[in-house]
Amino acid sequence: MLRALQLEDSELSVVLTGDDQIQDMNRIYRKKDRPTDVLAFAQGEGEPSLAAGLLGDVVVSVPTARRQARARGRPLLAEVTMLLAHGLLHLVGWDHETAAKDRRMRREVQRLCRAADAAVPVRTAPSGRGAARTRPRARAMREIGRNTQHRPAR
Repeated sequence: MLRALQLEDSELSVVLTGDDQIQDMNRIYRKKDRPTDVLAFAQGEGEPSLAAGLLGDVVVSVPTARRQARARGRPLLAEVTMLLAHGLLHLVGWDHETAAKDRRMRREVQRLCRAADAAVPVRTAPSGRGAARTRPRARAMREIGRNTQHRPAR
C-alpha cells in the first residue's frame, strides 16, 4: 500500500485490538462512546507529516472487522486489509465528508487493497495430493483472529 502511494520510505504503526480498547480510544479522542472498526491517528495533528516519514497509527478492531466480514460475506483478511487502507488514507490527508470525496476515497481504498493483494507472495506448499497455493498473510490473520477472540476485557 505504501508503494502504491509512493511512500515506500514512510512508516506507520498498525494496532490490531479488541472492541473494548477501540471504544476507549473512540470515546477519548472522538467523543463517541462506542466501538468502531478503524481509527487513524496522524503523527502530526492538522496537516499530515509526510516529510518526516512517520505517518502515524492505524488501529483496527478485529472483533468488529470479523462481524463486518461475516455480514459482507468475505474473509476476515479482506476486511482488515480494507480497514487498513481506509485508515492509511486518513493518515495521508484523505477524508470522506462529501459524497464525491466518499466515492473517490472508496475507489482509492479498492486500489490499495488490490496493490496489497498483489504484493502477497503466493508460494507452493507440498502436500500428499499435489501442490497447494497458500497465502502466509491469510494464515497469520486466522491466527490473530483466534488469539483475540476470547480475551477477557480489561
